[in-house]
Amino acid sequence: MKIISYNVNGIRAAITKGFIEWLQQANPDVICLQEIKATEEQIPVEDITAAGYPYQYYYPATKKGYSGVAILSKTKPNNVVYGTGIQHMDFEGRNLRADFDDCSVMSLYLPSGTNIERLDHKFMFMDDFQTYINELKLMIPNLIICGDYNICHEAIDIHDPVRNKTVSGFLPAERAWLDAFMKSGFIDSFRHFNKEPHHYSWWSYRAGARGNNKGWRIDYNLVSNVMEHRLKRAVILPDAVHSDHCPVLVEIE
Repeated sequence: MKIISYNVNGIRAAITKGFIEWLQQANPDVICLQEIKATEEQIPVEDITAAGYPYQYYYPATKKGYSGVAILSKTKPNNVVYGTGIQHMDFEGRNLRADFDDCSVMSLYLPSGTNIERLDHKFMFMDDFQTYINELKLMIPNLIICGDYNICHEAIDIHDPVRNKTVSGFLPAERAWLDAFMKSGFIDSFRHFNKEPHHYSWWSYRAGARGNNKGWRIDYNLVSNVMEHRLKRAVILPDAVHSDHCPVLVEIE
């Protein structure tokens, strides 16, 4: 099972840059999208169906043109769950889960902390999300949480850890939360296979950051510890340029 996570930074904009053609070539079984910034009515669902993804689930934010997640699948899930049931999360369209026979795949878009108010909201979201996942794992142990976590885990995951240590996304408290979240029962699938530096999934649009590979690794496919023996491959796909992020892939036996 090949699974991709991709923050498309606006699915309609990504489509104008060749996203659907790329999707056919990448050919995942399931793709989790974040920051779709559109409602289903605004998305060319027929074109996506024609590309091989008849099962499409969209969870937009209440606010137009903002946030939102989606899951596209070749096969029909047994069950789809929109949101977490936690109001302060769900009106921003940040969590969507598809349950298959032998695993569940979640698309997550964790908030950024662009200012003090949003940083406080981010920490509240993270705490409540941890509680939600702790309970969910008791019912669904084979869980894969794909998405934009808006946090670099370690210094290896950011191009300039010294200058960015006071920037949201690399704050010590954010990193400590992500570290504890992983240790609560998840494998960072990319780092499971690759320990090398200079691998990123997001670059600023400013100052030629992507061309100079001055990036951040903030997109993850976290896989439940109980599925470790099923991990086959995990890679970052920086050549896909439909967004300021790039896709991240994991393959499960």
